[in-house]
Amino acid sequence: MFRHVVCLQWVPGTPADRHDAVVAALRTLPARIPEIRSYTVGSDAHVNSGNHDVVVVADFDDVAGYIVYRDHPDHQAVIAEHIKPILAARAAVQHEL
Repeated sequence: MFRHVVCLQWVPGTPADRHDAVVAALRTLPARIPEIRSYTVGSDAHVNSGNHDVVVVADFDDVAGYIVYRDHPDHQAVIAEHIKPILAARAAVQHEL
């Protein structure tokens, strides 16, 4: 099993509806990309200051499945249309389970 974790932080002043649109768009991807085995999208609970705004935890059978997801046109469209316009910072890690 191969896991991809990404944390996204929005530019200050990003409206809630833009945040919600990102989360909604990301949550459509498992139905479109069969290589995804498990997919969790969550918004920060705002318990600690300085956190990122959204996290995605995605599991795949192997690196090849992750690569399909990474390069998939639907995933790339979510990034281009919803994420990049409001993105201030991104942190990611991929690892074997």
